[in-house]
Amino acid sequence: MSNEQKLTFGAWVAAIGTVLAAIGSTPIKSIPEDTLQSFNLVGNELQATGNALAADAIDDFTLTKAGNEIQAIGNVTVIAGILIKFNDITKQELNIKGNLLQALGGGAALADSFNEEHTLEELYSIYGNLLQIIGNSLQAISDILELNERDSGNINVVGSWIQAIGSVISALVQTKESSS
Repeated sequence: MSNEQKLTFGAWVAAIGTVLAAIGSTPIKSIPEDTLQSFNLVGNELQATGNALAADAIDDFTLTKAGNEIQAIGNVTVIAGILIKFNDITKQELNIKGNLLQALGGGAALADSFNEEHTLEELYSIYGNLLQIIGNSLQAISDILELNERDSGNINVVGSWIQAIGSVISALVQTKESSS
């Protein structure tokens, strides 16, 4: 598999993961809570895998490579909070830190976009990364509010879906760039 193919495959694995995690974060009365939690877990596992593949596809050090690595670490942090038998406060703190790491990784990748040629694809890449950063930040804010026993409303759900939309846009851009 070429690096370009690995980058595209990784982008789609991550995008599918963000959609699954968003479904898992959405309160759906007809789906049991443990099933939604499984969607969230598998979604974060796919995101970590996709981000790691994307990072591995870049040979030289770039902010995009570092950003993908940081995002994968963020996903693994969220996974640890889901799987390991910690108290609820520790689980929430891991989720907050994981989402903030994902936002940080997105910010690093975003910085590289500003050094690229100004094309329509690059503009969409910027939009995709910005949406992911905003989505991850909203998820962290939601968990911070809950940790402080304040109502977070649907901020987590909205953040999850914003992140998913951004990830799908990024995957579409990567597909377009690799087919050019």
